[in-house]
Amino acid sequence: MIGKLELLERLSGLNRGLLTNESDRTAIQAAIAQLEDRNPTARPLEAAELLEGNWRLLYTTSQDLLGLGRFPVVQLGQIYQCIRTQSAQIYNIAELTGLPLLESVVSVSAQFRPVSDKRVEVQFKRSVIGLQRLLPYDSPNQLIDLLNSGVRLKAIDVAIEAQPERARKPGWLDVTYLDQDLRIGRGNEGSLFVLTKF
Repeated sequence: MIGKLELLERLSGLNRGLLTNESDRTAIQAAIAQLEDRNPTARPLEAAELLEGNWRLLYTTSQDLLGLGRFPVVQLGQIYQCIRTQSAQIYNIAELTGLPLLESVVSVSAQFRPVSDKRVEVQFKRSVIGLQRLLPYDSPNQLIDLLNSGVRLKAIDVAIEAQPERARKPGWLDVTYLDQDLRIGRGNEGSLFVLTKF
């Protein structure tokens, strides 16, 4: 029986899933399923104190996220998901590094709505892409404050409502494991996410 520490060890060094092969992914999914069977929080969406906060991505199968790390001159830095339960907001933030002075950040913000005791429907609202030094960007909290301030950003700032229907279509996410510092989720496109609170 795989436990939490064994899963974390197994994920170590895999660069959030970029450095996995089919055998790795199969073993990781089996380990995650074992841990999900022992979820200590039966009704995760009612545990706002556990959900609230900033989470760092340890592993994913999401090709949208992993694709950010496959550009020739760009390296994928940290990826965060910041949840604000009071306002029902989610902020996904990815740091990109590479050429000097061109370090960038990609952020997508969304509104979420619980539809069961473990599933949220997610409606993406805004996407921001910019150079870290021009935004300016120092931390996820600082970027969230900037996004909510109404200040005009020196970035590509797109309201997703103006995008084609595919971009506006709501998604969903099941929280399948939640404790004080680990969260596992499964998304509507079959993606798997493992995050740690920081």
